[in-house]
Amino acid sequence: MSKKKVKFMCTAFRDGFQSVYGARVFTKDFLPAVEAARDAGIRWFEAGGGARFQSLYFYCNENAFDMMDAFRETAGPDANLQTLARGVNVVGLDSQPSDIVKLHADLFKKHGMTTIRNFDALNDVNNLIYSGQCIVDAGLQHQVCVTLMELPPGCSGAHDAEFYAKTLRDILDAEIPFDAVCFKDASGTAVPSKVYETIRSARKMLPEGTFIHFHTHETAGVSVLANKAAIDAGADAIDLSMAPCSGGTCQPDILVMWHALRGTDYELDIDVEKVRQAEEVFKDCMRDYFLPPEATAVEPLIPWSPMPGGALTANTQMLRDNGIMEKYPEIIMAMGDVVRKGGYGTSVTPVSQFYFQQAFNNVMFGPWKKIAEPYGKMVLGYFGKTPVSPDPEVVKLAAEQLQLEPTTAGVLELNDADPSKGIPAATAVLESEGLPINDENIFIAATCKEKGIAFLQGKAEVGVRKIDKTAAESPTAAAPTTASTRNGKSPAEYTVTVNGKDIFMAFEGNMVTVDGKVYRVGIQAETEANGKPPAKPSAAAVTEVTSQMPGAVFKVLAKAGDQVRTGEAILILEAMKMEIEVSSTIDGVIQEILFDVGDKVATGQVLATIHG
Repeated sequence: MSKKKVKFMCTAFRDGFQSVYGARVFTKDFLPAVEAARDAGIRWFEAGGGARFQSLYFYCNENAFDMMDAFRETAGPDANLQTLARGVNVVGLDSQPSDIVKLHADLFKKHGMTTIRNFDALNDVNNLIYSGQCIVDAGLQHQVCVTLMELPPGCSGAHDAEFYAKTLRDILDAEIPFDAVCFKDASGTAVPSKVYETIRSARKMLPEGTFIHFHTHETAGVSVLANKAAIDAGADAIDLSMAPCSGGTCQPDILVMWHALRGTDYELDIDVEKVRQAEEVFKDCMRDYFLPPEATAVEPLIPWSPMPGGALTANTQMLRDNGIMEKYPEIIMAMGDVVRKGGYGTSVTPVSQFYFQQAFNNVMFGPWKKIAEPYGKMVLGYFGKTPVSPDPEVVKLAAEQLQLEPTTAGVLELNDADPSKGIPAATAVLESEGLPINDENIFIAATCKEKGIAFLQGKAEVGVRKIDKTAAESPTAAAPTTASTRNGKSPAEYTVTVNGKDIFMAFEGNMVTVDGKVYRVGIQAETEANGKPPAKPSAAAVTEVTSQMPGAVFKVLAKAGDQVRTGEAILILEAMKMEIEVSSTIDGVIQEILFDVGDKVATGQVLATIHG
């Protein structure tokens, strides 16, 4: 009896990059590995979309459309190149109006993509109807999604096989055109028995011959078992990755799944020795990149705080960048309460980021003292209908803090009526900055906003974490450094020899890196250290406005001499993908703004002084 051939998509160059490196990878570095995978016989690749769109502008100073063109050229004309889309959110955390949703599909077709996997984190089918139609109209294959996760222990409601069957039924009833159905478990927490029950039910519900795809991660340690359950239930394809972007927060390795299926009725249609060789090429391509330890490990606590592999490492990278990695365990533990009270949206981008941001705020500012704007807008209905009703007290807090009323209006309806969104608004921004007007630039401006404009102006920052070369002769050669070119500024780096040992140190504001460990420090002039502070103006009392958290200055809204009132925003910090207003604490006159756009600041650092 012949064995069933199990199809798979290689996710190494999209989800793998997001799950290990926070999506921060230069195109030129990985294309040789794509070529090697192609030569090993792999013809189905995840090639972009999701976080691999914005990250190229935010961190790599690269154009995502150029990356897709290069991927197509390398993979060959017959490869199935698949990207990831977030329904009406397309490739960002914010939702978009109809014209941008359509432009997304048209541009991805233009730049060589074959298939778009399309999901909504709330499983609100209304967010998939128009986006799915645009994908098909553009001549692309549409893989429509039902998103899965396991609720934290002690929670119940939605997220069972019956709920997923209802979501699929809603997709069918809405007559959304599709070429395949994917069940996507980004956190890897759905228990294998539920995976089996869900796909078994779907196979009975769908027309005969419908292509079913299953996606999971190894984060909770059950991905191979879940993949086998999906195959047993009737799935046609699974997602697999390649080392060094496999296991841990990623998909299981092609070689691991090949081994797991030995002796069963299934097999992967691969030349295993050629895949081994391709993985060695890939490892060599990525040898200079910092490999976060959490990216290669199973996290036993993930069932209590379901977070996708891509969000996990992207967020730990940002915590490292801001020198607060020690907060990570507290944030993970805080996520359970945030999920419980947020309406049970699936923990997949963008909702996973909303959960993390709110958990971060709950740790940094106190439980529910500061509602993260995206989380607040989600519980208020601005991203669609959550699977269950959010906690009414959290809804009330969100409405008060964000000064927004709850809504049941459709997301496209809201965005189409918003004059700050869409093609005309993006075009106006490009015109005001003197930038070329074309479809690609319009889409970049709409989905990447200020950072997209900075890229188009040639002012993008680079934030790719590679192994420290300056300490190559010391025991700390693996210490990570972050490339930074924002405003031409970079850390002051030194190699200090103490008792014959070289110690690498980098100073950037109040952040000091010592042999790969980041510390927040207070640096004072000698006169201050000796208890002789420099003279301060005595004409009036001076109030210092300090930072409540680490981050980078995103916008400066006031200048010396400006009259401000209590609560008025004077600058905006960016941290953990959030924009955080820093407000005046008194009525007075700005004496000095101590930082420029792009400067990094630490918790407790004085940002401005105000005469009272």
